Amino acid sequence: MKNFFAILGGMGTLATEAFVQLLNERTPNHSDQDYLNYLLINHATVPDRTAFILGKSNENPATKLKEDLIQYTPLQPNFFVLTCNTAHHFYDELTSVTSVPILHMPRLAVKAILAKFGRDDRPVRVGVLATEGTIQSKVYEKELLAHQEIDVVIPPMEIQTQVTNLIYRDIKENNFLNEELYFSILEKMIKEHACDVLLLGCTELSLMEEVAKQTLYPVVDAQSELVDETIRLALEARD
Repeated sequence: MKNFFAILGGMGTLATEAFVQLLNERTPNHSDQDYLNYLLINHATVPDRTAFILGKSNENPATKLKEDLIQYTPLQPNFFVLTCNTAHHFYDELTSVTSVPILHMPRLAVKAILAKFGRDDRPVRVGVLATEGTIQSKVYEKELLAHQEIDVVIPPMEIQTQVTNLIYRDIKENNFLNEELYFSILEKMIKEHACDVLLLGCTELSLMEEVAKQTLYPVVDAQSELVDETIRLALEARD
């Protein structure tokens, strides 16, 4: 198969399903042949990224991810798509084992923030909503702070606990899309912490945004930006 890309998914599986569904929905199509060629690697048993980063587990998820890259690189996809935000903590380590480009979701999200919400009078205040592992590893904070036009707002412990509960307790463990809690988190970050825009840096939060389809609060969904870039590059390669 020529002109295809590979999706490193399964972290978690529901979020990967949401990514693929969104990818197919946004792909311009009039027939079966108009859809994109891709290989989906749903590696659900990759160890928890947040647990490792926080020192709660000795199982390094990068080991399994590197094995995947080594296994599938010989197929020569045009690029790899890493659907897990927290896994970008290992980005440099992962790129060292493959000659195939890996898209960088945080950088795409930051680019979108500057394009959609950048200001001339003052830096745009960006609230980062993500797993504790992503927050602790500063995956998004480092990318955001590379731009003087951005001020970063990290949620206080109270709100971070709510974000963690939404991601793990509600969505991952119980498949419960808790819209009430999701809206409460967004409202607090905008109204109480003066954020201009909220960056959704977790695939479960991306799933939440897709289901809620809310328009009350300004957000940039990292996964949504990754979907758009994936489609752009895949169509470009096909042409």
